[in-house]
Amino acid sequence: MTVIHETSFVSPGAELDHDVVVGPFCYVGGRVRIASGTRLGPHVTVQGRTTIGRDNHFVGQCAIGGLPQDLKYAGEESALVIGDGNVIREFVTVNIGTAAGSWVTSIGDRNLIMACAHVAHDCVLEDEIILGNNVLLAGHVRIESGAIVSGGVAVNHFVTIGGMSMVGGMARVVKDVPPFMIAEGAPARARGVNVVGLRRSEASPAVIAELRDAFRRLIADETPTSLAIQEMEAEKDLHSETRRLVSFLRDMERGFQGRYRESLRRPSGDVQA
Repeated sequence: MTVIHETSFVSPGAELDHDVVVGPFCYVGGRVRIASGTRLGPHVTVQGRTTIGRDNHFVGQCAIGGLPQDLKYAGEESALVIGDGNVIREFVTVNIGTAAGSWVTSIGDRNLIMACAHVAHDCVLEDEIILGNNVLLAGHVRIESGAIVSGGVAVNHFVTIGGMSMVGGMARVVKDVPPFMIAEGAPARARGVNVVGLRRSEASPAVIAELRDAFRRLIADETPTSLAIQEMEAEKDLHSETRRLVSFLRDMERGFQGRYRESLRRPSGDVQA
């Protein structure tokens, strides 16, 4: 059965499935839906048009579904959608989307968002991501599955952080981060292949070796990136991971100042998801 602490307030209209636990001093707004097994620790606020999946744990003092920190927001019925099995730690803030974006901020499954991180309007977080303490995501950021963003990182609006990449602590990310790479610095840039992450995901030695060669040819060498991309696109029998890296870098070339998602902005200001 659902357990709601006597000091908490759940608004009429909120939908809480069985086995939801609402800890002390929480607030749940009237347009919130929470699926079974999710736990709200003390002092958690969930508001806005927010849908939360199963078995999530909001440890405490979170502000979920708040209004966008965007001057263009005009009260539109945008939303936040959170999947299953996420752990969201103390003082995390997550905002709903905007009409100038995709209308929805979304967080997938089995993510760990550490203390004091901020997920702004229209961000898209896929699955099995780790955001370290004090990570700051501006609006419209996309983080692909398996990425790790270390503590204190600040990410510019419309940046994409590729799958299975790792961003080093205190980095300033103003351009897209290619998948399978390690990026660090201010501004951040790719420094090498995320070999440890690839091994943990059971990538084969052949895949890792090919990605190392691709990093050298596409990023480290002095050959213009566009030419190196053309050469690798013409090659056959590349592993799918390498083809994903090449495709990602091609999108970066098409993007605005190295941010592919920013090139998708429509004349009205909207951006595709």
